[in-house]
Amino acid sequence: MSADKSAPAKLKARQPRGFVDRGPADVAATERMLAVIRGSFSLYGFDPVETPFVEYTDALGKFLPDQDRPNEGVFSFRDDDEQWLSLRYDLTAPLARHVAENFDALPKPYRGYQVGYVFRNEKPGPGRFRQFMQFDADIVGSSSVAADAEICMLAADTMEKLGIKRGDYVVKVNNRKVLDGVMDAAGIDRDARLTVLRAVDKADKFPLEEVDKLLRSGRKDESGDFTKGAGLSEAQAETILRYLAVGQRLAELGKSTASDSARSAELSAEAVTELRTLVEGAENGVAGIEELEQIRELVTAAGYLGRIIIDPSVVRGLEYYTGPVYEVELTFPVTNEDGQVVRFGSVAGGGRYDGLVGRFRPEPVPAAGFSIGVSRLYSALKAVKSPIVDQKNELPLVVVTAMDNKSPEFMPAYQAFVSQLRQAKDGQGRALCRADLYLGSSGFNAQMKYADRRGATCAIIQGSSEREAGTVVIKDLVLGAELAAAGRDVKDSAEHKERQAQAQFSVPVGELVAGVRRVIERHARA
Repeated sequence: MSADKSAPAKLKARQPRGFVDRGPADVAATERMLAVIRGSFSLYGFDPVETPFVEYTDALGKFLPDQDRPNEGVFSFRDDDEQWLSLRYDLTAPLARHVAENFDALPKPYRGYQVGYVFRNEKPGPGRFRQFMQFDADIVGSSSVAADAEICMLAADTMEKLGIKRGDYVVKVNNRKVLDGVMDAAGIDRDARLTVLRAVDKADKFPLEEVDKLLRSGRKDESGDFTKGAGLSEAQAETILRYLAVGQRLAELGKSTASDSARSAELSAEAVTELRTLVEGAENGVAGIEELEQIRELVTAAGYLGRIIIDPSVVRGLEYYTGPVYEVELTFPVTNEDGQVVRFGSVAGGGRYDGLVGRFRPEPVPAAGFSIGVSRLYSALKAVKSPIVDQKNELPLVVVTAMDNKSPEFMPAYQAFVSQLRQAKDGQGRALCRADLYLGSSGFNAQMKYADRRGATCAIIQGSSEREAGTVVIKDLVLGAELAAAGRDVKDSAEHKERQAQAQFSVPVGELVAGVRRVIERHARA
């Protein structure tokens, strides 16, 4: 029979650029990771909040993610009343709107956390997506830098709860007022400041002589691409380099141990004295240094020195930061796609944004918060083999086959089996397993392939002979696969034959759950 030429062409299944599908293992592991973060944030007294994906565009204001093209950073559309709406690009601006709108009803200072997808209308590339998940914690209504210190301590504790060992991460803190004060004191033009900030942001990746090029005429990288510099004078560039050198010394001080705390305090005082020299005459710079000193005292008193350090190279990109800024950097080495050993880098960041909520209110509203990049952190947890993202943490799956699936009268018995398994508990009163009743129309061999493809721990089989005997067969698929892979010499041994008996055995129907528990416990001990 010839094909019907009038039939419409089938649609091509294709994924939009910059978006990804996630499979069951990734989804389950991410949920476990999010549960740990929720628990950590809740321990600090933060309450959950949820805001919509869509906000009025003017609520996002000028604080768009891409400073080079501020009108193109978000996905926007017009509502039926001709007002512009946008998909949120982060969780901070929506939280600011939520707090302002519910200001009188919320306790202040307000502690809230939220998790969700955000959207960037940017050109996608390797590791750069248009949709990704963030997890934020914010304190609104406190002008004290104790709120910033608290958020930094929360960040450190959360990393460790996720399985990132102490020493494999560091929380770095700076203050935008300090760098603004340095640029004010050096007489750097407003037009050049964004380029200076970008150069400073490279200080943890480039040696200072390469940063110097970015501060002056520009820098050519190894590929031959040229980055235009900030065009600073020699004196101005030297001031910024001195500022960065102080930051490097402070970062080293943060790693000091209690045994040399006296020397650490002495060197810290010297570094702060030099910073004060660099911001001389700039009132905001002096205020920024005082705030950094307060944060250092707070984290030292709480026992976080070394986990949280002062690092003036931290800039953060968004314009709405007004004071302390912070980043969580992972310091352990990983191998990239080119086989090069590199550091993992930043997985979270934030800062103080005292002007953002105040745009909606007649009075000023101070605020501070940070955001975890969930996808990047998930990749880091896999790199350190955190048990949180290990698939073994999933409940084992049991597949109940339907040998007589062409005869509807036998399906209730199969349904009873799967129902028993779903209600079964382990020794601690938790669910014993996940259970799946095969609902297709294929024969037994195809059903077993289905169970293998699902990664099932075992399969339950009852044909006519088992039904007449009042039994079921339990097939241990994990052990069966191991035995199938064994060599010929091994297969002839008495031990192998004994394990074959363990890999497939019959039990009375009433002992179905007990038999499955035996298989699950066998592999839990392995």
